[in-house]
Amino acid sequence: MAQTWDSLDRYVVISADTHAGADLRQYRDYLPRRWHEEFDAWAEGYSSPYDDLVTATAALNWDSDARVKALADDGVAAEVVFPNTVPPFFETIGNFASMPWTREDYERRAAGIQAHNRWVVDFCRREPVRRRGLVQIFPHDIEAAVAEVRWAAETGVVGGILAPAIPANHAVEPWFHTRYEPLWAALEETGLSFGQHPGTGTPDVGKDQPAAAAVMLVEFTWWTRRTLSHLILAGVFERYPDLKAVWTEQGVTWALQDLGLLDYTVADMKSTADNRTTTLFGADVIDSLSLTPSEYFARNCYIGASFMSRGEMKYAQYVVDRIMWGTDFPHEEGTTPYTREALRAAFSRTPETDLRKILAGTAAEVYGFDLEALAPIAAEIGPTVEEVAVPLTEVPPSKSPAFIGAVKQPAA
Repeated sequence: MAQTWDSLDRYVVISADTHAGADLRQYRDYLPRRWHEEFDAWAEGYSSPYDDLVTATAALNWDSDARVKALADDGVAAEVVFPNTVPPFFETIGNFASMPWTREDYERRAAGIQAHNRWVVDFCRREPVRRRGLVQIFPHDIEAAVAEVRWAAETGVVGGILAPAIPANHAVEPWFHTRYEPLWAALEETGLSFGQHPGTGTPDVGKDQPAAAAVMLVEFTWWTRRTLSHLILAGVFERYPDLKAVWTEQGVTWALQDLGLLDYTVADMKSTADNRTTTLFGADVIDSLSLTPSEYFARNCYIGASFMSRGEMKYAQYVVDRIMWGTDFPHEEGTTPYTREALRAAFSRTPETDLRKILAGTAAEVYGFDLEALAPIAAEIGPTVEEVAVPLTEVPPSKSPAFIGAVKQPAA
């Protein structure tokens, strides 16, 4: 009898955070003809600032066969594909769906992300067992966003949407606005997840101050994290109990900290609270919440916890069934080609049952992978249960400072 995914002597590893995209001019084939002339002019003047898009390894973003081999060599059986290369008409910095401010800019860039969405579907169809893509949407036009969700769900290789954080005081309403009801309904109906990744929602901090770039980087993940409280306070998870929401590559501890504050504050805002001041800030929607913020998180929310450190596992144990591990492939700060070592560094003390959830079980549930179809692949290339249980005592050579810092961090 063939072994199942959770009884193998190896782990099925699904990277819940990888990045891919077309070579710049490949996107032309996915644009409507009316955009071709403008695209040609834009592409001619574009110069990529990203090393991983211009060096010899750039093809790992779009070369399907080379990518499968690189991931397999690293013990990874499947991947959730976030965007990486720059889609048509985007700014030099900002390859995720950062927010257009004008109607003209929205129309151009919406065409650009639609081109990427159609490319990523074709890319995932080349390996339908091993890949699930995320498609990007903008919140400007709800009807168009819902249409994109329904199209994506029919492809069979899309696991969710990637939505931008909405900057404060933007012309487009924030995610707690009631105008997004059709989007939440479509996501719940189709089973696709609502996801966010750092890199969007950041306000213009200016460039004339010495600390501007440092402030931008430190706050880089904060803007997407705001959406968690917005959805809870707006009662989105109350009205859509099967909606799945994911925050990726932002660590784990922030969610626990935010939920601790939210649990206290929401309880204090309800009309039944013995607090004359805080209840003034409550509303009918707060009174309608039947669960605590932590309970909504435990039912509806997930963390794409890329290359977790040893210390993070001290906190992750409280939300172990909400966590999905990722390599951040092909970024240099990720774990490739030392994923096995990274797993040993973070998880040598983690119970096998919990680790199977973190490495594959939860991602399969959220993004729609067939774990039994992945089991034979993992039986050939996956890290063994025995080797992951051996603590890492030596840091691999020639790796990024971010990775080395993670594996050197002592376990709590």
